[in-house]
Amino acid sequence: MIVVAHFDACRKTDKASHVAYLYFREVVCLHGVPMLIVSDRDAMFLSYFWKMLWHKLGTKLMFSTTCHPQTDGQTEFVNRTMGSLLRAIVSKNKKDRDDKLTPAEFAYNQAPHSTTRATPFKVVYGVNPRIPVELLPMPR
Repeated sequence: MIVVAHFDACRKTDKASHVAYLYFREVVCLHGVPMLIVSDRDAMFLSYFWKMLWHKLGTKLMFSTTCHPQTDGQTEFVNRTMGSLLRAIVSKNKKDRDDKLTPAEFAYNQAPHSTTRATPFKVVYGVNPRIPVELLPMPR
């Protein structure tokens, strides 16, 4: 299963209400309410509020642990890939990390998957979005 990945800057001190706002803005607005969410065991996603909210919406929550993160394999792959990508493009002082999340997300979702040979964009939307180089005039 291939899914489009979304990344947003958060702080450990963010309240669950802010994370919920980000989640609805970045995921639900683009894709609707998911049938399944795979999450690490962050305290915000384990609260009674979150469990009940997702239960009422018909979404199944699956939790992995730090020591045994093999919930779906794909999550770990995406996290490793994004970590490597961000290490390559973020400056040494890391002050531009939040600004690099959006282009890194686009790059990840534009890269073909080794199994399907299709990009997450193509699998989910049926087409790949235009990339900036496609907007340049072609030489005659």
